[in-house]
Amino acid sequence: MIRVLIAEDQSLVRGALRALLELEEDLEVVAEVGRGDAVVAAAREHRPDVALLDIEMPGGDGIEAARELATAVPGCRAVILTTFGRPGFLRRAMEVGAAGFLVKDAPVAELARGIRAVMAGERVIDRDLAAAALAIGATPLSAREADVLRAAADGATVADIAGRLFLSEGTVRNYLSSAIGKTGARTRVEAAREAADKGWL
Repeated sequence: MIRVLIAEDQSLVRGALRALLELEEDLEVVAEVGRGDAVVAAAREHRPDVALLDIEMPGGDGIEAARELATAVPGCRAVILTTFGRPGFLRRAMEVGAAGFLVKDAPVAELARGIRAVMAGERVIDRDLAAAALAIGATPLSAREADVLRAAADGATVADIAGRLFLSEGTVRNYLSSAIGKTGARTRVEAAREAADKGWL
């Protein structure tokens, strides 16, 4: 029996996933959580073989939860489940050691096959998403440019961003200018949106 943990903030989706997965004879849902920061504690308590992690949850995203799981409960394989087919998310998930990256609207039989494949030591990635990731390539943004764009996403001023990130205003302007150029955007808010859409933030 493959023991599964589901981390999904929408209770309706979480319940549906549980009900569908438990129709499979070899799958058992042993824990459910609705927050990213609850994943490790639940995994330590219930010792799942596979954790299905929603990419966007309160308390930390699924990629961060996968990173923490790899250290805290190394026997548990992380599979990212998302409605956001952003190639940058796929790259980040693979970098933290996720064993799979699947879209939520896949048929349950495909999800069950993915769980079994991950248990057999394979990496499972949605085919369309893998093709898109190859087409777009890795993020062109440096770590600092990404930090500054994240801080700019809500329309914060240069002074606010500088204060938040402990940088000079001139340095913030330089990073913003570079990031805007790399994303092909016209404004910093547009650049942040473009980078987020591609999963670079």
